[in-house]
Amino acid sequence: MGMSEIVAKGVAMVGGAAIMMRRFGATTDKPAFGPEADVPEAKAQGIMTLKMPTAQGFAPGKTPDAAPGLKVNAFATGLDHPRWMEVMPNGDVLVAEAMSTPGGIRTPFDYAIVATMKRAKATGVSANRITRLTDADGDGVAETQETFLTGLNQPFGMALKGETFYVGNTDGIVTYNYDPTTGNVSGEGKKITDFKPNGHWTRSLLFNGDKSKLYAGVGSLSNIGDKGMDLEEGRAAIYEVNPETGDARIFAGGLRNAVGTAWEPTTGALWTVVNERDGLGDETPPDYLTSVQDGSFYGWPYCYWGQTVDDRVEQDPALVATAIKPDYALGGHTASLGLCWMPEGTLPGFPDGMVIGQHGSWNRSTLSGYAVIFVPFEDGKPSGPPRDILKGFLAPDEKVSYGRPVGVCIGPDGSLLVADDVADAIWRVTGA
Repeated sequence: MGMSEIVAKGVAMVGGAAIMMRRFGATTDKPAFGPEADVPEAKAQGIMTLKMPTAQGFAPGKTPDAAPGLKVNAFATGLDHPRWMEVMPNGDVLVAEAMSTPGGIRTPFDYAIVATMKRAKATGVSANRITRLTDADGDGVAETQETFLTGLNQPFGMALKGETFYVGNTDGIVTYNYDPTTGNVSGEGKKITDFKPNGHWTRSLLFNGDKSKLYAGVGSLSNIGDKGMDLEEGRAAIYEVNPETGDARIFAGGLRNAVGTAWEPTTGALWTVVNERDGLGDETPPDYLTSVQDGSFYGWPYCYWGQTVDDRVEQDPALVATAIKPDYALGGHTASLGLCWMPEGTLPGFPDGMVIGQHGSWNRSTLSGYAVIFVPFEDGKPSGPPRDILKGFLAPDEKVSYGRPVGVCIGPDGSLLVADDVADAIWRVTGA
């Protein structure tokens, strides 16, 4: 098939997908949330559902909608697809600006996906940059934006240990010399750890308490090992890395795309949010929040939500038997990416718990996610239903998105910061 035929068929497929969505309307499945979520039976799709709003951004002066008792302002605007943040000891907020880059178009569905993602501002030319934001006068708005690092390869996670600054590029971890007096980096980057690039390209980074270990999320190449499991070797995992040598081992596997990671302070356990597989229905399986045990396996690609087998995949019964059920369902295809621990008192009326940036779906009949939510914790475990922190990123008719939240972190002034890669902004949330 020639490229012109692929394009023509792809255009027809995009239109056909839109017609299919209008015909089926909203899903009848109940949203799957919580530790004992009722996950609907799988409904395998011949052609995967493809639906995504057009990226529009917020009008000047507009913001997302904050929950009652909270307020939100733009900490920074005019960025280029901001995804992740790191707060430095001097109060600087570093922002990784990067995005997915379109791969080869081989089928009409490939074309449909790329066209849809471009319209939604989910793929394109990656800035490959880290920008420094500074709010020197403490008014809640960064008056200074300046380049911190360039020439990177889809940077995402960032971390600091002493005078070494770590960047999670899609193809590995790179270190730079850091001067705590000036707050600048210098010298050529030194790659200490290699990862397979592309596919789910984000590489989050998180130190343990004494900074003796660095944890990195590496997502799968494909949905369910579509291109062969040999290409998935070393992926769909969280790695434990020696920050001095770069030596790495898989800490936990079977995690299709573990992005945000955070420590729960009561138990000291590592937690993560995971994007689950596509093509089985609007709510099947749910994305999830879970604690991560050393040496554990969480099912991908053979099974999900414990040991529910995905019969599209050639099975490994022995491995399925070891699969751990996640702790807390976050709804189907919500694209839960950002994660941080938020102590009680950070926002009025919120106890201890985890904040989650839900980037939003592209592959279900009724869109989900497009929100920043909070899951309360007690005694080291989720203790109740999720609560909204920010909404209003998606138009009521689901045709346009004003924003898509990604990374979340506690800012230098104790506020909550949220990276939004459609609005090209960092939002700041405080009490009203």
